[in-house]
Amino acid sequence: MSDARNVLGGPLEVCGESPPTGFLRDGRCQTGPQDLGSHTVCAQMTDAFLEYSKHRGNDLVTPAPEYGFPGLKPGDRWCVCAARWLEAAEAGVAPPVLLAATHMRALQKVALADLEYHALRVPGADA
Repeated sequence: MSDARNVLGGPLEVCGESPPTGFLRDGRCQTGPQDLGSHTVCAQMTDAFLEYSKHRGNDLVTPAPEYGFPGLKPGDRWCVCAARWLEAAEAGVAPPVLLAATHMRALQKVALADLEYHALRVPGADA
């Protein structure tokens, strides 16, 4: 899937490698037919989003060593489901998004304008 594109039309960049994120756990928000949740939005975790996600039934904070999952903390970057990110945005707790690392498939659920509004400003980056 090296030809995966981001929401800006460029090559899909790495989202997070510590811990490794993505449906394939390769650090990128790549997707495919098996990814029913569309883990395509690269987001930087915040306390508000982590609490919201836990309240909605997806605990991203508690470690699950049996799955090699250390648990997330604010500042970690993680590929989240597009629909969950949109729910969080509508609830006012959307985490910032790394546009260059967000897969174009996210646009099937989320408007580019909404992602751009919540774009993480990375020093030295043009996205």
